[in-house]
Amino acid sequence: MKFATLRPAPDQPTLVALIDATGQRYWPLSTLLPDFQGDMQQLIRDWSELGGRIAPKGEGQPLEGTRLEAPLHPHRNMFCVGKNYFEHAAEFSSSGYDSSTSADDVVPKHPIVFTKAWNTLIAHGDEIPRHAGVTEQLDYEAEFAVIIGKGGRGIKKADAYDHVWGYTIANDVTARDLQQRHKQWHLGKSLDGLCPMGPWLVTADEIDRDTATIKCWVNGELRQDARLDQLIFDVPTLIETLSAGIALEPGDVILTGTPVGVGIGFTPPRFLQTGDIVRIEVAGLGTLENRVGR
Repeated sequence: MKFATLRPAPDQPTLVALIDATGQRYWPLSTLLPDFQGDMQQLIRDWSELGGRIAPKGEGQPLEGTRLEAPLHPHRNMFCVGKNYFEHAAEFSSSGYDSSTSADDVVPKHPIVFTKAWNTLIAHGDEIPRHAGVTEQLDYEAEFAVIIGKGGRGIKKADAYDHVWGYTIANDVTARDLQQRHKQWHLGKSLDGLCPMGPWLVTADEIDRDTATIKCWVNGELRQDARLDQLIFDVPTLIETLSAGIALEPGDVILTGTPVGVGIGFTPPRFLQTGDIVRIEVAGLGTLENRVGR
């Protein structure tokens, strides 16, 4: 199943909706679960009780003409993983922007984990803030994002997928000059609006992780093209690493890293400018598209 959050009108609260298999029609959850009054976070938390009760009734309503909200607003920072594709690790290490490695440590031996603040979240179709005057080096990063369904501490790799509720697409937009200048990555990653997410959430059974691809276009030019099975540290390894000392919670989001082809990988670098359109597609998850604003 696919779930989205809609903004029916500026003066109305967001509406949690169910998307059909084609992604063209939806059913308000208020009609499918009349006793459910929560948000997406609560739906994920209570999935074992609620999931089996959800089934489309009638023809639904057309999604065309509606405005999407970011599908999920987690209650704490998103977990992110750096340099988690071999070719991207090489391009980042040779870019001059990487303060996390040495010449003999291009490929990380352990996951590089940082967080991205909740204030970064925007929806499919929203404008990415340009932040002119704050950064001159705005870059894109197409990412496969994991949504935790069942929390826990000390989760073993063999059990990790039992804790995954589903997936979505994210763009880990980064101010490279801030990332380089401040050494720690949090500031360069966490300016307002620098994490488009969506267009919706997809339950784990909807995607074949072994064959899925992730692609990113900028102004129609294919920049990133990889398979999800090319991750250096796979999803079970990331969950085991994070949960070893941090209790994961339902609704936590893990951004698993970006493949080769980001702006700093070109000579000269190709940073985002006002008017640029970034489109990301993950097989089975849909398409996330955003324009860079002023």
